[in-house]
Amino acid sequence: MGDISKDIKTTFPNHKVKALLNIIYTANWISSIQNEFFKPYGISPQQFNILRILRGAGKAISVQTIKDRMLERAPNATRLMDKLYAKEYINRIPCPEDRRVVHIEITKKGLTLLKEIDASFKDDLLHNLSEEEALQLSDLLDKIR
Repeated sequence: MGDISKDIKTTFPNHKVKALLNIIYTANWISSIQNEFFKPYGISPQQFNILRILRGAGKAISVQTIKDRMLERAPNATRLMDKLYAKEYINRIPCPEDRRVVHIEITKKGLTLLKEIDASFKDDLLHNLSEEEALQLSDLLDKIR
């Protein structure tokens, strides 16, 4: 099992500082693993998140709704969607009532990509945790926010 004190070769003034730095360290560790996982699919974790949101919505939704639901608040969400559109994973649908609003829907090609990713995805990152520990961790993270 990992120990942040050993991993970054330091001590901490108290447990709260250690916990905060451990969250940041672990978030970066997870991010690095995610980037490597999605690389063969030609998308980023943020683009995967957009596709996942669209699949879950089951219908075309506005760009703003997608931004609101993203795990990582990405100021570059429009650029991320431009790349997904160029790869034909999403379609843009202009709103007839308001020209400023664009709705986004996932394409069959996007759904196929998600199925491929789902088939190879494993929850190995949390394999050291029981279901009870995972729930406790989730509750503690919610409590922080």
